[in-house]
Order: sequence, then structure tokens, then C-alpha cells
Amino acid sequence: MLRTEQLSLARQIDLVFKELQEELSGLTSGIVFVQIRNNIIGKFGIRHNPLAGRSGSYAAEQEGLTKGQQSSFRVMALESLKYKKRWTHGEISYEFAVRQGMVVVDATLESNYNMANLMIRYPRSNHGDVSDQSFG
Repeated sequence: MLRTEQLSLARQIDLVFKELQEELSGLTSGIVFVQIRNNIIGKFGIRHNPLAGRSGSYAAEQEGLTKGQQSSFRVMALESLKYKKRWTHGEISYEFAVRQGMVVVDATLESNYNMANLMIRYPRSNHGDVSDQSFG
């Protein structure tokens, strides 16, 4: 059996979309998110507003993403990985909506760093020319 760390990030994204198929088939908009640590997806899911109303009334439930729209969405999500450079920790959010029968996707890539890790990597002795007093 394969372990998660043996799968490429692209393959993990593919698995995320496979897991979310049923939920996506009932939604026309929302945000698919994946949280990444050491290039491994941990938590993932969908953020969406279940009720949308105007002028005091709610719109009738619409059909969600079709199989074709889900396939296009997955391809766009995989394409967005080309813009992920060097970072290993963070979150990718895919905001989606159906507009005139087509799925529209905006991807947001967020990198996360930890100052404690930097302090280990760059010990204080390496910063001899910068004094702590100059920062207040």
C-alpha cells in the first residue's frame, strides 16, 4: 500500500477531487481548499454558502457541477501547481463558480513559513552585522 508521502502533490490533488466528487455535484460555487505540510496534503474540503437569497427570498436549488465541469476544474487545479515554487508548507484555495454553463476557477497559493525554523537554520552568530538594538 502506498503512503501519502510517496505520492506526488499532483496525484494527491487528483485524489482530493475524486473524494469531493459527490459534494461538488451538488454545488455551483464555493472554495475547494487543501492544506499542505512538507508537500503532503493533510486537511482538505469545500467552503460554501448553502443558502443564497435576494429580496427576502431564497433561490431554488440548482444542480451542481457536472462530470465535465468537475473534470475541467480538476485540470485547472493541476495546472495551478506549475506556479507553486520552492515552498513546502501552505494552502491552495480554488474558488469556483458556474457562469453561463462553464466552471470558472481562481486559484490562490499561500506559502507558510515558521520563524522558529529560521532561527535554527540561521543562528544568531550569522547576523553579527545587524544589532537587535536597531529594531527597538
